[in-house]
Amino acid sequence: MTAHILVIDDDPVQRRLLKNMIERSGHVPHMAENGRDGLDVLDRKGGLINVILLDLMMPEMNGSAFLDALAEREATIPVIVQTGQGGIETVVSAMRAGAFDFVVKPVSPERLATAVGNALKMDQRDGRNRSGRSRRTETVHFEDIVSASPEMARVLELARRAAQSNIPVVLEGESGVGKEMVARAIQASGDRAGKPFVTVNCGAIPHNLVESILFGHEKGAFTGATERHTGKFAEADGGTLFLDEIGDLPLDVQVKLLRAVQQGEIETIGARFPQKVNVRLISATNRDLIQEVREGRFREDLYYRLNVFPITIPALRRRKEDIPVLVRAFVQRIAGEQRLASPLAVSADAMALLTAYDWPGNIRQLENAIFRAVVLSQGAELVAADFPQIAAQMPGYSVLEESGATWTSAKALRVSVSGERIASSGHDEDGSESAGQSASQSEGNAISSVDRGGHVRRLADVEEELIRFALKFYHGQMSQVARKLGIGRSTLYRKLKDYGIDPDHPLKDAA
Repeated sequence: MTAHILVIDDDPVQRRLLKNMIERSGHVPHMAENGRDGLDVLDRKGGLINVILLDLMMPEMNGSAFLDALAEREATIPVIVQTGQGGIETVVSAMRAGAFDFVVKPVSPERLATAVGNALKMDQRDGRNRSGRSRRTETVHFEDIVSASPEMARVLELARRAAQSNIPVVLEGESGVGKEMVARAIQASGDRAGKPFVTVNCGAIPHNLVESILFGHEKGAFTGATERHTGKFAEADGGTLFLDEIGDLPLDVQVKLLRAVQQGEIETIGARFPQKVNVRLISATNRDLIQEVREGRFREDLYYRLNVFPITIPALRRRKEDIPVLVRAFVQRIAGEQRLASPLAVSADAMALLTAYDWPGNIRQLENAIFRAVVLSQGAELVAADFPQIAAQMPGYSVLEESGATWTSAKALRVSVSGERIASSGHDEDGSESAGQSASQSEGNAISSVDRGGHVRRLADVEEELIRFALKFYHGQMSQVARKLGIGRSTLYRKLKDYGIDPDHPLKDAA
């Protein structure tokens, strides 16, 4: 559909760039130089505007003041905030002010199109109850995967390419990031769409039954085999076999799996002859398979047979932009499933809390948290108090009865290289200087230029320490870290490898 998008930005160059992007996407742009002009456009255009793209830093009326004015008017137009900072502080303030989504400057056409598309989906409220995960029995298409981050856009682009062939695919990523959903989308978008999609959780099967489950057995093949059993490979013939947690396969079963991949045939236990199968194999793992190979727990020849087209799905904490759209999608779907009398909204405080949290269990944990909150909800919207277990894990966050929730520091927390909280930067809400801002504390985030012997430290050591600090300070957001350090993302990844730094645990083994 063609949408009308209001751009509010004081930079004429930025307005021109955004105007071109919006027009190329088939939408109609409307321009305003500041928040006050933006309100005038809304007064003139009435209900024509579908989405607002808002800059935060502007003269006369800045983005925050515009959001406040919009709230006073009780306007429900989705607002996408533009910011030059992508840290938690910005996310918190924007979400608490009612922003639908945020993009980090300079925004790419793809990211802008995704943000606008998601805003339009919510604005239409078409009742289709799209979710971050369709039911297991339903076909999943790439359009069903809710995302707004550049990281997931790259994942989906690779997955779409993989869908055009029968090449073996390995999906890497932590538990709960959505590996099975991507696998189903690959199946549904290829020439095997409509054919069987069979899943096997290799880590959930007793080792003595894995071979029988995968390849089947004949009646009387072993003690207790009272009937013939068709294995998962035979069930998936003509379609796709999804092997989840493939790193848990026993070594003896890996040998048979290698033959199935190489020759397209399986050996059913107790059968006299091998059986030909035509199966597209998609594997998934939350382990480092190459490390498993080095330690002798995974066959090297099987690794190279399976790992032809690897796709790494980042953890949810590495793609914070996805959290708001996932939250809204889950709330909409679960509220529909629970047959609530009226639609359920999400308060700005609750959205800020959920966006700031790191979600170690990824999308699965987020969905479970939303499910619990929706089932127990009593009002017209979910508030921060509906997520007590999440709030309890956020340092400096507290839920107040009279105002809903508050962050004890409105600024980002200073973090020392040891990973401990030193002090909150800035001031408390009453304007006074925050407690604990002593000189000794303020020095906690400094990087020493001399060693214990009084000699100047090696440049490489200082650089490594600074990278570790930046990863912790910006919560693993690689684009933000690279930008603030003044280097490219590829350079940052190379240095992480050189220094042996784990992006998810940057302070581990720090000097």
